[in-house]
Amino acid sequence: MAGVWFDEMEVGQVFDHPIRRTVTETDNVLFTTMTHNPARLHLDEEYMKGTEYGQRLVNSCLTLSLMVGISVNETTLGTGVANLGWDEVRFPKPVFHGDTLRIETEVVALRESKSRPGQGIVTFEHRAYNQHDELVGSCKRSGLQLKKPKD
Repeated sequence: MAGVWFDEMEVGQVFDHPIRRTVTETDNVLFTTMTHNPARLHLDEEYMKGTEYGQRLVNSCLTLSLMVGISVNETTLGTGVANLGWDEVRFPKPVFHGDTLRIETEVVALRESKSRPGQGIVTFEHRAYNQHDELVGSCKRSGLQLKKPKD
């Protein structure tokens, strides 16, 4: 188990996740087609040459998935009970094929569960940065987290 127990977290705690991920064309096309998203901005290189970006954009849902997925090992692996929701999802800059993302996660809120004595609710803020240290994505995610078992 690599995750952190609810009662071992502190507001302001930051996790700099060691996994870095270079997003490939295959990742983007596969994710976009698997989710039945026909948007030309993810699939049509010729169309995108005539836009302000000049190239295809990585699907923002893939960016969101990587932000959360990369965070799991150090935060919720073995200690998370359920994802409760995402808020304030933002993509201030686009992600392109070949960009390498790094993720950091901050604990922004903690509260005891009123109905589950062995659990608490944690709110994380996940942030994704590209290889130029530009913020390309952020979101707040609330989850139900286990407390450390009593011996």
